[in-house]
Amino acid sequence: MAAEDFTLPEGTHTVALGLGDLNGIMRGKRIPASNWDNICKNGNALSAALFAIDMTCDVWDTPYVNMDNGYPDMHLFPITKPVSLPWEPGVALAFARAEGMDHKPVPIDPRQVLIRQLDRAEKLGVEIKVGAELEFYLLDPETGMPKDKGNGVYSLERAAELEHVLGPIRNNINEIGIPVEQSNPEYAEGQVEVNIRYDEALLAADRVVTFRNVVKQLAFKHGYKATFMAKPFFEQSGSGFHCHYSLWKNGKNIFADNGALSKDGKYFVGGVQKRMAEAAVCGSATVNGFRRRQPYTFCPINTAWGIDNRTVGIRIIQGSDSATRVEKRDAGADCNPYLIMATDIAAGLDGLEGKIEPDEMTTGNAYESEVASPIPTDLRDAIDLARNSDWLKNVIGTDLYEIALQQSERELDFFNQQVTPFELERYRDVF
Repeated sequence: MAAEDFTLPEGTHTVALGLGDLNGIMRGKRIPASNWDNICKNGNALSAALFAIDMTCDVWDTPYVNMDNGYPDMHLFPITKPVSLPWEPGVALAFARAEGMDHKPVPIDPRQVLIRQLDRAEKLGVEIKVGAELEFYLLDPETGMPKDKGNGVYSLERAAELEHVLGPIRNNINEIGIPVEQSNPEYAEGQVEVNIRYDEALLAADRVVTFRNVVKQLAFKHGYKATFMAKPFFEQSGSGFHCHYSLWKNGKNIFADNGALSKDGKYFVGGVQKRMAEAAVCGSATVNGFRRRQPYTFCPINTAWGIDNRTVGIRIIQGSDSATRVEKRDAGADCNPYLIMATDIAAGLDGLEGKIEPDEMTTGNAYESEVASPIPTDLRDAIDLARNSDWLKNVIGTDLYEIALQQSERELDFFNQQVTPFELERYRDVF
């Protein structure tokens, strides 16, 4: 895209330019409008460590960026036309791509992992579309607790009570070009869900990165703290990131067969089932992420699949040709959208190419299935499976694979080095 395609909206004085980091958190820089043309032509320099820092911004020596090479720069270039932010007059937002100092893609950029799988799909003659469904909590910024009380899932009364914050979130996100289909209160006090309309997979992932960033901004502006943390309260519902996949060829959804899941759709499911356990760390990279994975919580614990069944890991939604799709339900709302989509798609394309048949379909309670294979319910098991997966290393790429797994291993070590309030309360005064 030529620089002239990135014309600033009238009245813009600042452009926020950013992309997703190792954890899918949007990071970048704010640029004066007077310097925008220069950025479009020459890029904006910042350290490639952006793709190696953890979620708290701690910097670690990694195979690609480290003390020995001095944490070198890369450049950001805009890939979307700047769009005015309705809640911040004079400020526009643009999404970026990363380019190394050699003018090539940065090998540890998670976005490149998804691009490789989409290139593969293109060679197979298919386009992949994804719908993103994210849950999150709206909390009191002072107490870190929900302001509302009670479980009002789908309640229109509760929706109206939250409209002062959810309305601006929904409407302003629509205004900046991310098509929101609906919002609703979810299965715990403070928890809500917003669905983004399905689109081409890379655009869908970029939108998730932007969406989470913008939701936090808008929540703050209206007196709330938004968190996509997977399980902020153990006794309450966790926040998931459900990905709805469909594959298209010559304008036709090849997952659809007269209102039912097609043979190709079943092969895709078979491929996803095969790799679901070893890629689990891509859907939950922290100790907390795996706290969601409990029986009878609407979060899956195995590879079961079924039609319109919310106890399974792979739910099939049937209907019109355009609506038929495969929903994968295991990822947490805090995961990196590029890595979860890339590994899901890689596994599904393997299934399509290898004609991998799925296991017997589950028609009842998947938590009690004797057929479905288990998926990890704790981070240690997820890391062990990932460490023994040449398939996962090949999909992600050696350097990023190592960076991502080192991060999860550190998170596990940090957790294991703590004495929890539970331990103190239960044991301190009795032993």
